[in-house]
Amino acid sequence: MDGAYFRVHHFARQLASPFPLLAAIGAKTRRIEIGTAVIDMRYENSHYMAEDAGAADLIAGGRLQLGISRGSPEQVIDGWRYFGHRPVEGEDDAGMGRRHAQEFLELLGGKGFAQPNPHPMFPNPPGLLRLEPHAEGLRDRIWWGAASNATAAWAAKLGMNLQSSTLKFDETGEPLHIQQAAQIRAFRAAWKEAGHVRTPRISVSRSIFALIDDRDRFYFGRGGQEQDQIGYLDKTTRAIFGRGYAAEPDVLIEQLRKDEAIAAADTLLLTVPNQLGVAYNAHVLEAILTTVAPALGWR
Repeated sequence: MDGAYFRVHHFARQLASPFPLLAAIGAKTRRIEIGTAVIDMRYENSHYMAEDAGAADLIAGGRLQLGISRGSPEQVIDGWRYFGHRPVEGEDDAGMGRRHAQEFLELLGGKGFAQPNPHPMFPNPPGLLRLEPHAEGLRDRIWWGAASNATAAWAAKLGMNLQSSTLKFDETGEPLHIQQAAQIRAFRAAWKEAGHVRTPRISVSRSIFALIDDRDRFYFGRGGQEQDQIGYLDKTTRAIFGRGYAAEPDVLIEQLRKDEAIAAADTLLLTVPNQLGVAYNAHVLEAILTTVAPALGWR
């Protein structure tokens, strides 16, 4: 297990501001990656977010992996309006989220843009000023949570890594893992066309449970998650929600071998049922690491 990634939802009874938690984890750990999956950029002030992200990354010693996106279905109607954000003329809320993301990426680049005061409180370096603290390398550790092939290609052109979750726009009617594998190919093609030098990272998310004791069978052994589900995010947007995996380890291994998106990605994010407590979730992760991961070559 290489990292811990946190979901961010506003107006829900859970943590909605991730940077204090990320900084605290960064101060207490030394090796694991610490990230989000994802931050809804429709809600974000890009300048303030760049300062918070820079501070948290420095505290963590350069281990932040920030997943950002245009957002997912919300608890309230147009919740970003309560945060003071409005789309500009000709822009919808998804476009606003992408605009905020581009502003955030630009700020993380560290280029000065603000005219210095000739009589500052503290001495200034020469030239235009950037936001501080600046975290070198964080710009390359930003991921975009893409729900479509088009936004995956858009993210690649901007030099972001790719996160593909258990929810995606249903673009072909095929199973989720096949659509995600195609999305990953589209992302890599766009990355190559953009001429980026570094190798991008790609993650997919899955709910996976090895049934090894009575607790596992009670919680997840009753079936009902073996097929993808189709639904609508709004009146016109058809989406596919990925199946869960819950089986005895030997069965689970064979099922996961057939998942084309897991095979195509370099990172697998396991969604865990946090409401069941720390001890049980530690058991879930240990079961995957000891009974499933070795047979599949996962490290």
